[in-house]
Amino acid sequence: MIVKIYKTAACPFCHMETEWLKEKNVTFTEVYVDRDPAKAEEIAHKSGQLGVPVTEIADGGKTDYILGFDQAKLSQLLKLA
Repeated sequence: MIVKIYKTAACPFCHMETEWLKEKNVTFTEVYVDRDPAKAEEIAHKSGQLGVPVTEIADGGKTDYILGFDQAKLSQLLKLA
């Protein structure tokens, strides 16, 4: 499973999700879209969303995108108890 969180440095929900993922021992990559306009465009194209955080979860050939810090959806897709 590959997890990426597209975020900005100033986003409080991005920070909350990052801390939550760390508490759950989820390995993830952070992509700062405010520092890399090409990555911002890439995730907007992939997810159809302009807001952050956007979490990309690739598992078994399927990729899901979650807009915002949605703990229930994250828990479901990450198979957390």
